[in-house]
Parts: sequence; C-alpha cells; structure tokens
Amino acid sequence: MKSIETLIRESETRLFKAVFPNTTNHYGTLFGGTALQLMDEVSFICATRFSRKKVVTVSSDKIDFAKPIPEGTIVELVATIKTVGNTSCIVNVDIFMEEMYSNKREKVVSGSFTFVAVDDQKKPIPIIDC
Repeated sequence: MKSIETLIRESETRLFKAVFPNTTNHYGTLFGGTALQLMDEVSFICATRFSRKKVVTVSSDKIDFAKPIPEGTIVELVATIKTVGNTSCIVNVDIFMEEMYSNKREKVVSGSFTFVAVDDQKKPIPIIDC
C-alpha cells in the first residue's frame, strides 16, 4: 500500500486552457464563474485520483482573484491535496496565467475546495483505505 505522502504527490493534477472570446466577459477577461468551474473540475479530478473513490464537492473556501485573466492568454490550473481528514480532503487550486508569446507567467487566482468520499447511497465513507 502506498503512503499518504505518495498518494498526495501522485494525485497532483494540472489542466491547461486557452482563454478564448467565448469564455470572456464584456471587459475581455475570463468570467469569474468559468474560473470557478475549472477550479472545481481540476480539484475534483485531484481528489478522485487521490482517493480513487466517489467524491463530492461540499464547500469552497476563499477564492482570491488577484488579477484579471485576459482573452488570448493560457491558463494552467494546478490542484494539490492540502489536508486529509477521515472522510474528506481539502484541495488547493492555483491558476497561473501565461502570455502566449512570451515567457511571462504569474499566479492570478487561488482557492481551496473540500471533498467528501461517499458510497452509493451518498453517505460519507473513509476517504482513503488504511
């Protein structure tokens, strides 16, 4: 059986997206709701890879939008397990913005999501098998 540290390391999940006009608002920047959707998706994948169980989002913590993400940039979402409880885990997500035609890259959004492992009846179960 793998150690919890190994499970955490191996579950890190990365997602890349190009910011196209259909995902931006009238200011030409990524919709906040779209960023939240992508963050929930990548954190769900991370939690699932960590536990290899059915998980559901039960909360999101403070989401910090440090800078707007303009159309024509690339974003990388990085999800990592932060905390492991009995039936839950907390996943940190950072969004990094890259300019397409330069090496400029910076962290622009961060937040965390809590997931609970559930059985077929949607009842909480241990997040990992010990």
